[in-house]
Amino acid sequence: MNAAPPDLTQGSHRYRAIFISDLHLGTRGCRSDFLADFLRRTSSEKLYLVGDIIDGWRLRKSWYWDAAHDEVLKLILRKARNGTEVTYIPGNHDEMFRTWLPMGLEVCGIRLRSEAVHVTADQRRLLIIHGDEFDSVVRYAKFLALLGDWAYTATLVVNRWFNTVRRRLGYPYWSLSAWLKRQVKEAVKAIDRFEGALAGEARRRGLDGVVCGHIHHAEMRMVDGVLYMNDGDWVESCTALVEHHDGRLELLDWAALNRFSFAAPTGAQVAQPV
Repeated sequence: MNAAPPDLTQGSHRYRAIFISDLHLGTRGCRSDFLADFLRRTSSEKLYLVGDIIDGWRLRKSWYWDAAHDEVLKLILRKARNGTEVTYIPGNHDEMFRTWLPMGLEVCGIRLRSEAVHVTADQRRLLIIHGDEFDSVVRYAKFLALLGDWAYTATLVVNRWFNTVRRRLGYPYWSLSAWLKRQVKEAVKAIDRFEGALAGEARRRGLDGVVCGHIHHAEMRMVDGVLYMNDGDWVESCTALVEHHDGRLELLDWAALNRFSFAAPTGAQVAQPV
């Protein structure tokens, strides 16, 4: 008989390690309210920030920062001060921090690294990397990546208005961008290629698995004998990968587990269960 899922709606939840990425702080799409709630109610020995934490692409175009964004940074810094090993691996949206990587900086207790290897409690070795290095569009056609970012942002705006109408009509939240990804065959193929490339890199290095972000698609599956894990994002899926103290790995859908409403204005308030 399968054990009942843990009740995550109350109290504090302790893990051996937590992996989050693609927060995109600095954008209106970031669910900083949900994220602050997650950080406040979880603790871990290690916290990995797996890229695109601050969205430098968007902030260069227009400034957006609210109290919930401040709260997220304060909570991360507080964890570092209180003994959590925090490792920050920059992605393509916060690539400005990559220029500091050769210096091996540690700022306010947060270690800046290009990648990392995490060893689980049951001795599995995992490559921790953002993943944009294995995205051919980002590497070789950045203008297309910027165009794609603009299209994704526009889709989120349309999605927000669309769901405002749905809410008034009594319908639940529905993600337009997630639906488009599922419908476009080339997008599905691109995700498969990305997952295969990351798993292949871990295999090449003799590692047991890989943890990445970048494509905003939470996933945990075996790819040719290698455990591929993507911790998702905090724009739409609001997911995190966690390691329990026995080495068991689990994807948490924080919004679904806590029955948070995506229909609430982004960043307007610290999220409360609905």
